[in-house]
Amino acid sequence: MPRRIMADILLTHCNHLYFDRKQVRKMQPYPPLQTLIASALLRERGFEVALFDTTLASPEEGFRHALEKHRPRLIGLCEDNFNFLTKMCLTRNRELAFSMARIGKEEGVPVLVNSSDATDHAGEYLARGVDFVVIGEVEVTLLELAFHLLSGSPSDMREIHGIAYRDSHTGAVRFTQPRDLLRDLDCLPPPAWDLIDVEPYRGAWRQAHGYFSLNMVSSRGCPYHCNWCAKPIYGQSYHFCSPERVAREMLRMKAAFHPDHVWFADDIFALSAPWTQQFADTVRELGAQIPFKMQSRCDLMTRATVGALERAGCVEVWMGAESGSQRILDAMEKGVQVEQIYQARENLRRHGIRACFFLQFGYPGENWEDIRETIQMVRETVPDDIGVSVSYPLPGTKFHQRVAAQLEEKRNWSDSDDLAMMFRGSYTNHFYQALHDALHLEVEIRKENGASAQSRERLRDAWSCVEKLEKSSANPNPTALWTFS
Repeated sequence: MPRRIMADILLTHCNHLYFDRKQVRKMQPYPPLQTLIASALLRERGFEVALFDTTLASPEEGFRHALEKHRPRLIGLCEDNFNFLTKMCLTRNRELAFSMARIGKEEGVPVLVNSSDATDHAGEYLARGVDFVVIGEVEVTLLELAFHLLSGSPSDMREIHGIAYRDSHTGAVRFTQPRDLLRDLDCLPPPAWDLIDVEPYRGAWRQAHGYFSLNMVSSRGCPYHCNWCAKPIYGQSYHFCSPERVAREMLRMKAAFHPDHVWFADDIFALSAPWTQQFADTVRELGAQIPFKMQSRCDLMTRATVGALERAGCVEVWMGAESGSQRILDAMEKGVQVEQIYQARENLRRHGIRACFFLQFGYPGENWEDIRETIQMVRETVPDDIGVSVSYPLPGTKFHQRVAAQLEEKRNWSDSDDLAMMFRGSYTNHFYQALHDALHLEVEIRKENGASAQSRERLRDAWSCVEKLEKSSANPNPTALWTFS
C-alpha cells in the first residue's frame, strides 16, 4: 500500500533553546518568525504545509514524530533569519541541521535548508545529506523550488535563482544565479501563527518573567558598514514594510494573542524618522499599542525619533554602542561618535525608555586604555542593561579576512555563552570573561538605590581580578589595529 501523503512540505528550524546555556538562563523564547512567513507564502500558493517548532520541543524525537505524522514530500530546514542566534552560526545548530537532514534522507524525503551558516558553507551542508541550499532570502526561492520538486513536470534546476546543489553526474557543487531581494515586503502574507502552539511560549515567559512577549519585524537588512558584521542573507540592503502594515499587524497580534510585550527583531528599527513618526501616528489611531523593545543605532535616537517611539509604545531600546573608545569605533567603521552614545542615552532617559548597550571587547588592536574608556562610558551613562561579547569573526566580513590566517579548528561558537577568542587578541579568554562578569556586576549594582556593602565588596573583587589578569594575561603579539582603504 503506498504511504499516505499528509503534507506537501514540512518546515522546521534548528534553534533549540535548551542547547544554549545562556538562553536557558534568560528564558526569553520567541517563535521562528521567518519560518512562519515562509509557511504562509507556501500556503497562499496552494501547498499543504506542516511545521515542527524545535524551540521548546525535543528536536530529534519531535522531528521524527512530525515526519511520521505528516508524511511530507519535502522537508525545509528554514531558519529564523531575524533571530540573532541564527546569525551567530552556532555549531550546535549546525549539528542539529545535519542530524535532521540525515533523518530526512533515511525516510527518503528531499531536504533543503536556508540559514546564514548554510549560505556561507553550502558545500558542507550538501555533503551532510542536504539536497538543496537556499542562498540568501528564502521565501520566493523556496516557493519556486517547491514547485520544481513537487510538480509533475519540473523545470530546469538552473533556472531557479538562489540555490546550491550537487551535480547529479559529477557531484560538483553548483550555484545558480543570485536571487534578487524582495523590495515590496507588503506583498508577503502575515506569518502563519496558527501553525504553532503559542501557549508554551506564554507559559515560559510568564513563569520566568511574569509577562508574555511575542516577536514582530518591520524591515530586513541593514545599510551600515560595520566591518565585523556578517550579512549573508540581505547584504547591504535595507527594505521595510509600510508603517500602516506594521501597525495593523500589531493590532492583529494584540487581538489574537494578547501579548504583554513585543520584540521587534529588525536589525535596525526606526532608521527613517518620517517612517517612525507615521508608524507612531497609525498605532495611536488604531489603538494598537503594545509595550515593545527594539534595536537601533545611537545616532538614530534623536529627540524627535525617541518622542515618536514613546508615543508608539516603545519601552526599551538596544543599541550597538560597542566601545567608549573613538579609536576603536573608527577602526570598526561604525560611523558613530562616542558623544552620540551619551546623547542617545539622555534622549531615551528623558522619555522614560530603557537604554541598553551592546558592548564588544577584543577588537584587533584594542588596548587597556580603550577598555578603560569603555568602562568609563558605562559608568557615566549608567545604561539600564548591557550585553557584553568579544569580537567574533564570521565569513564575509573585512574583520574575518584580517584574522583568517589566525583561525584554527574552532571557527564558530558552540552556543551564545561561548565567548571564546578565536584569533590572537590583546588578552586571553580568562581576561575577557572576567571583564564580562565585572561589567555586568557594575551595571547591576549601579542600578541599585544605595548598593549594600556586600555588593560593593563583590564589585571591588571583580575589578581586582580584571586588573590582575590585565597585567598577567596580555598577549605579547596581538593582532594589530588596521585601517581599511
